Amino acid sequence: MTDQGRGRTRRRGVALEEAILQAAVEELTESGFAALTMGRVATRAGTNKNAVYRRWPHRLALGVAAYRVLAEKAPVPDTGSLRGDALELLRGANRHWSSPLGGILRELMAAAGGAPQFLAQLTGDATDGLTATWLIVLGHAVERHEAAPEALHPRVATVAIVLLRNEFLMRGIPHAPDDVLVEIVDEVFLPLVARRRAT
Repeated sequence: MTDQGRGRTRRRGVALEEAILQAAVEELTESGFAALTMGRVATRAGTNKNAVYRRWPHRLALGVAAYRVLAEKAPVPDTGSLRGDALELLRGANRHWSSPLGGILRELMAAAGGAPQFLAQLTGDATDGLTATWLIVLGHAVERHEAAPEALHPRVATVAIVLLRNEFLMRGIPHAPDDVLVEIVDEVFLPLVARRRAT
């Protein structure tokens, strides 16, 4: 059996879902969320809109799913110091937020309008992965005797990235100046870690 008379085998199940998702990824990358439509995704995937709607009820759900495919886990830096590692992670996040992919994330967050189910999908796995990355960085600092084991707490580990996100969201900026990143690390993150070491 062929798909729409084009000589292709009709796809079902996982194969069709993957084709639709890949088409959505390509559309999102090329045109952003504002131009993403179920019709364009269906056409690119070689299927019909009903097949798309059966899997994703609206374009925000599809856009979030496509973004999650695009987003990559940041590598764990190992500069030899906690300060260097923290700055490297913040600078990477800063680059991401101001990149085209970061622009897609900002569009999706705006479209979600505070809807918790979509915000959770956008940041859920990413948040877990980010927390793990910062805990690894702190773990390296413990091994180098730069920090005490008491500093290995998720809220301590992620305070720097939370403050950077606050800069993005509250100030409405796509990129924070590097001196802001240095200030977050030197004036908040490192003193907090040191305090945990002293207690």
